[in-house]
Amino acid sequence: MGNNSDEISEVIDNLRRSMKAINEYSKTAEKETGLTGPQLWAIKLVAGSAPIKVSDLARRMYLHPATVVGILDRLESKGLVQRTRSTEDRRVVEIDLTAQGRVVVSQAPEVAQGMLVKGLESLSPKKLSHVSESMRDIVRILGAEDFPPQLLFSQEVNLPLEPAKKP
Repeated sequence: MGNNSDEISEVIDNLRRSMKAINEYSKTAEKETGLTGPQLWAIKLVAGSAPIKVSDLARRMYLHPATVVGILDRLESKGLVQRTRSTEDRRVVEIDLTAQGRVVVSQAPEVAQGMLVKGLESLSPKKLSHVSESMRDIVRILGAEDFPPQLLFSQEVNLPLEPAKKP
């Protein structure tokens, strides 16, 4: 095991804790709202910024716009969001919650992805760089560089499918 066994044990345990937390938040969200974590995160962001452009929502979720459009399609089919053309620029589509969407958001639990993004955004640039480098190392160790970046505990994939950058 070597001299690093305590640190290796801590890394493995913290990965287990992180995965468990994300899984628990996702299961709770789905059970309470019938929505996946990404769907709930999207309507929570829409609720806080409506009306919001698809491109702005994608940027705030750190997702490709095509991925967000798929999430919005499912939310719209459930009657939770509505899309309207901007009156200033007809090419721009804005997203807003429906009355039913506002009810869901008001009763919804916290979303792991939102917590993760807020936490990462609050880190100093130096600390964020260390986290990013460490995550690249974990991906490399697991041989997962070519795996598509699937959203956490969801079937959604962040498009376009491009391999992770190699360090």
